[in-house]
Amino acid sequence: MVGKRNSIVGALALLFSVVVAALVVIAGVVGYPYVAKAYDGIKVKLPEYPTAQKTRWLDQNWTDKREWVHHADQGTATFHIPYEWFMALEQPEISLTSVGLLSDPAYLDRFGFIPDPADPKLGLPVGMARGKAMVDATAKPWKNPRAPYNDMTRIGLTCAACHTGRFTYQGTELLVDGGPALTDLGKFRTALGLSLAFTRFVPFRFDRFAEKVIGANPSEVEKSQLLAQLDKILAQGKGLADLDTMVAPQSVVEGFGRLDALNRIGNEVFAVDLKIPANYAATSAPVHFPRIWDSSWFDWVQYNASIEQPMVRNAGEAMGVSAMINLTDAKGGLFNSGIELMNLDRIEKSLAGKQPNESTGFTGLNSPQWPSELPPVDKTLAGQGGALYKELCQGCHLPPVSSAEFWKSDRWSLPDGRKDEHYPGERYLRLTVVPITRIGTDPAQAQDMADRKVTIPRELDIASDSFGLALGEVTAKTITHWYDGQTPPVGPEQRDELDGYRDNGIQAPLAYKARPLNGIWATPPYLHNGSVPNLYALLSPIGERPAKFYLGNREYDPVNVGYRTDRLENGFELDTQIRGNHNTGHEFNNGKDGVIGRLLTPGERKALVEFLKTQ
Repeated sequence: MVGKRNSIVGALALLFSVVVAALVVIAGVVGYPYVAKAYDGIKVKLPEYPTAQKTRWLDQNWTDKREWVHHADQGTATFHIPYEWFMALEQPEISLTSVGLLSDPAYLDRFGFIPDPADPKLGLPVGMARGKAMVDATAKPWKNPRAPYNDMTRIGLTCAACHTGRFTYQGTELLVDGGPALTDLGKFRTALGLSLAFTRFVPFRFDRFAEKVIGANPSEVEKSQLLAQLDKILAQGKGLADLDTMVAPQSVVEGFGRLDALNRIGNEVFAVDLKIPANYAATSAPVHFPRIWDSSWFDWVQYNASIEQPMVRNAGEAMGVSAMINLTDAKGGLFNSGIELMNLDRIEKSLAGKQPNESTGFTGLNSPQWPSELPPVDKTLAGQGGALYKELCQGCHLPPVSSAEFWKSDRWSLPDGRKDEHYPGERYLRLTVVPITRIGTDPAQAQDMADRKVTIPRELDIASDSFGLALGEVTAKTITHWYDGQTPPVGPEQRDELDGYRDNGIQAPLAYKARPLNGIWATPPYLHNGSVPNLYALLSPIGERPAKFYLGNREYDPVNVGYRTDRLENGFELDTQIRGNHNTGHEFNNGKDGVIGRLLTPGERKALVEFLKTQ
């Protein structure tokens, strides 16, 4: 009996040694692009959330479009692995036996991805799409190692991943189409990378993975081919992880609900796709995921009003989340891409609706109305707040969208330099763009875009080395390549329509735009970088705003209007003292720099908050 017990102990010790050795390899050698940091050495820590007793989508004139848009393929391969791999990977937990799947909706929910029970066959949360064959930059497809060697399919994020909001109140979960997501993509990248690394190095895990991907009883030859594919992914990731390490001192942690989207797009296009590591920049300017209702009709989009044309904006977003594009192989057709431009157009038209006017209002995705699940609005107090809004806010944010004054404003106009309409009544909303020197908010997003330069090979024929202008040119050439490559080529009139009847305008002002505030109550946290947790704090002097608070809480605060900010275990603590996170500016106070209005009494702040609930 003693000998048997000793042999068991020896076997367990051997297994433990193997696991420890695997962890050493993972920590010291492997660097998938999303293995930026392993919590507690080798574990991703995630918040625990109570199960909602009820879930409801808010009414936003979107019911018939929601399901398709949530999983519409934009041509992206965000995770650099096929859908078949994603569904087969296990969660990054150390175990010699099988653990839960990475794709388990309950697990993905803890990163902020919203489960979608409406499409159980697909098995993906809101904002993830399964696309066509996954290909490399030369359009060569990934193959299953088993005959008949079927193409494996791509999986990627869609616009709904970052632009679908959620909050809970007393056991009810309310979901907001077009609202800011509360995901932590950084933690998810880490989890995905560790999951791949564990598959490669933790005993028995690769065999289970191979069974799921290849099929029952895979041969040694088939497994060796799959292992070679996995090693290739991990090797590619090592290079990207090294780039992340290189720029880490200048980077700012994004956390729940934020992303440095423009810098990440630039890194994907100019460093990864172009294969020029020197073009890799720090993620130095995280921004809060913006709300997107009505934005199709704005003259310029992005927080710094940097992009004019809808198709360039949407194709650039797809490129930023790893839609395939060939920028290096002339034989494969420069600017050849996997972007699904017709799907992008369909999404845009769904969001936009028909030309808005006073009689119809916005007819696409509407902003949400204050729901009955929340405490009712104090109408008397809101009336007082309406007068304050007209005095203090309307000059930049325009009259309420429900008012005749909003629709009769001369801010509805044709794009600058154009006199002729493409259709009767064509108009776009000219937003106020406020210089940083006046608004006083954190300058990083606008400043870093204006300052960034990129190196581009001469054969691409890009005129500027300025990041924004160069990105606009690359994106436009990619779109034109697709237009020209159709049979027959897309004609001039259809090109104008697909482009949203707007030029490829790109600018990088040291300023931020002010947009209408309809639905603002459903879009915390506030300011472009999410550095102010609720509307009451936004209307308060900077000294009264929290210097640190937690992001990741889903419970709504209907009094101050925002998420609760108390400590959240394994959430993200935002430190506003860090550049990129500053909570300065847009201040009502006695002073000059960043002060936009007089000091408000606590009662006036409450009245204005109550009014904004009605918008």
